[in-house]
Amino acid sequence: MMQDDPLIIAHRKFKSRLLVGTGKYKSLPEAKASILASGADIVTVALRRAQLTGTKESVQDYLDPKAFTYLPNSAGCFSALEAIRTLSLAREAGGWTLVKLEVMGDKRTLYPDVQQTLKAAEILTKDGFDVMAYTNDDPVVAKRLEDVGCVAVMPLAAPIGSGLGIQNPRAIEAIVKNATVPILVDAGVGTASDASLAMELGCDGVLMNTAIAEADDPVLMAAAMRHAVIAGRMAFKAGRMRKRESASASSPVEGLVNG
Repeated sequence: MMQDDPLIIAHRKFKSRLLVGTGKYKSLPEAKASILASGADIVTVALRRAQLTGTKESVQDYLDPKAFTYLPNSAGCFSALEAIRTLSLAREAGGWTLVKLEVMGDKRTLYPDVQQTLKAAEILTKDGFDVMAYTNDDPVVAKRLEDVGCVAVMPLAAPIGSGLGIQNPRAIEAIVKNATVPILVDAGVGTASDASLAMELGCDGVLMNTAIAEADDPVLMAAAMRHAVIAGRMAFKAGRMRKRESASASSPVEGLVNG
């Protein structure tokens, strides 16, 4: 991505503003090819679902931890205690302290449990973790997560795995305007225009998995997402034209010759 515009999280610099997951692919080779096409520096790993090491092939056999920043997450956890234990195991197993916190409220909607997320975030940050917290698209909750010490806040665009795109752009924009830490849209992205919109709203990055892994051609979709995030960031930095109620000619009309 733009070399002079790095994503900075917890004082670490990353070239790409696109973060990708490692799950749901048909195979680990497909996951590797897609992630390479995405250009991502950060890859998320659901510790309760993925095998990092062992006798069978693992994610680390295909994605070199020296080339990628692994972001362990607590996907599948439904209480603060469960999430804290899971992420503490990540630190013990691999020394990871930059983590993604997820605490789900129920198994049907997979919406976050805000109270449990706030509780876990406060404990983890005090214990030395750099917490990137997944939450709903509520500006008040996002600010509270920042206040308890989260290094990034990750509001959903839509329910996890839905592919519905950003359902409440004004809320995402409000979260961005009220934040002093990076804001990354997480969950619900379905196609490249969704990723671009997130960046045009001022988000610092986008995290996705299903949108790439479940595409007919995951590698091609990963490349599309890479370019969409870049284009959206460039458009945000350029500053869009103001919207008008009526037409405005592209060429000046003054001084035209009549007849």
